[in-house]
Amino acid sequence: MADFSNSDFLTRCIHVGNAIDKETGAIRRPITMANSYRLPDDASTLNWSDPNNLIYTRTTSANQIYLQERLASLEGGEDCVVLATGVAALAGIFFSFLDKDAHVICTNVSYVAVYRLLHEYFPDKYGVEVSFVDTSNLDEVRKALRPNTKLIHLETPGNPTTRVSDIAEIAKMAKTVGALVSVDSTFASPYIQRPLELGADLVLHSLTKYINGHGDAMGGAVIGRNELIDKIKREAMVNLGGAISPFNAWLIMRGMVTLPLRMKQHSETGQKVAEFLEAYPGVTFVAYPGLESHPQHAVAKKQMHGLYSGVLSFGIDGDVARHNDFVNALQLIISAVSIGHDESLIVYTGPDDERIDYYPEAFRKNGFLRFSVGLESANDIIADLKQAFEKVGL
Repeated sequence: MADFSNSDFLTRCIHVGNAIDKETGAIRRPITMANSYRLPDDASTLNWSDPNNLIYTRTTSANQIYLQERLASLEGGEDCVVLATGVAALAGIFFSFLDKDAHVICTNVSYVAVYRLLHEYFPDKYGVEVSFVDTSNLDEVRKALRPNTKLIHLETPGNPTTRVSDIAEIAKMAKTVGALVSVDSTFASPYIQRPLELGADLVLHSLTKYINGHGDAMGGAVIGRNELIDKIKREAMVNLGGAISPFNAWLIMRGMVTLPLRMKQHSETGQKVAEFLEAYPGVTFVAYPGLESHPQHAVAKKQMHGLYSGVLSFGIDGDVARHNDFVNALQLIISAVSIGHDESLIVYTGPDDERIDYYPEAFRKNGFLRFSVGLESANDIIADLKQAFEKVGL
């Protein structure tokens, strides 16, 4: 098998983890839907829970191994574990590295499952202490550090605020107390941001989003050093049953082939849409790292390789009813959760969200709209926004 370790990112997106199928000569590895694999002639010494050998699909599958190889290459990590969902990847990190009485620092506005895991479940069940802070503010992170801090979990850009945290500076702080740094880099993808290169210990993705890119498969991944990933494989994949299906692993491998092309398009269109919204009189705020008005634009420019992805949040002048009327007036843009699809998706979050106290002030009054800019023409997306604005009197 050819060595692509020194190849460009675009080449690795296509070739790492792929090979000629030995049985048929197909130039793309097939989906192996078996749940069991032929054991060796002497199975007496096998570790039945070995996550690196093909024994049983709950411990690993062929398609999972291929996908892990590609993701590790793209992020510059030693190893990768792929799980059934992004939430399984998050829970896998917390379950594997947080013991009783450990302290965690976490981005205060983050994906809702992170908030629930660290606000309720781990404190209530295991006595884990959690400090939710604005990790885009380095002073807040520094003040929150304790001798028993075991993990600093960052979400950058953050969901849905798009706040950007300085990974390199926070990684330096973590080392002073021996804490690990995990980064949810889902909004950026490895094409735009590679946290391991900036000093993070673990990087995770909801593969469901940009890496798959087609809105038709779910998965999650964690990439990092061998010893850290081995622990997650043993504790959180094999024994919690979070394995990905072979079919989803294959679909995500297929989606990754076009990741660089898609991320360029998402970012270029996202920038145009953000600039349009910022200039529109009825829009009260726009949060997008590519805008010079974004509070962390300088940090984003430094660590996001000059592209800013396709997710933005904004508000409009009006109450809850007007926000809902605006969403329902859209024709091209679809009202649905998730991000990173080929089609543009928008979701309105009202002012009663359980995390509302942590949101920036602009997000709180009448809620906000999170907008995942798709691969459609920028002109068509902007035209759809315009006609919806006009229908609601903006």
